[in-house]
Amino acid sequence: QVQLVESGGGLVQPGGSLRLSCVASGRIFRLEAMGWYRQAPGKERELVADITRDGLTNYADSVKGRFFISRDNAKNTVYLQMNSLDFEDTAVYYCRMHIGAVERELPKIYWGRGAQVTVSS
Repeated sequence: QVQLVESGGGLVQPGGSLRLSCVASGRIFRLEAMGWYRQAPGKERELVADITRDGLTNYADSVKGRFFISRDNAKNTVYLQMNSLDFEDTAVYYCRMHIGAVERELPKIYWGRGAQVTVSS
């Protein structure tokens, strides 16, 4: 069984920064793509950023230039550095990972439970 645990969320003022972390544990043979999604109340879950195993990244237009995704394969961890936070960034942030538990097995998608990020003055 694989578990993903996010950390680093909290309450910040507009213009502030937070760094989210997501650590995977359990049966892990190979980490593939990783990503961050967010969901605000009453809205659909949306992609924030994702990153391939080799470090190629892409971002939602709304966060380009402000958010930065990175990963540490040795630590089974994906990060999301969030800068210049604004009210529109308030949401629950979820990490997602494609993980192969054993060799030659198709990777499965795993989700974290979410981390609350609240931007308020």
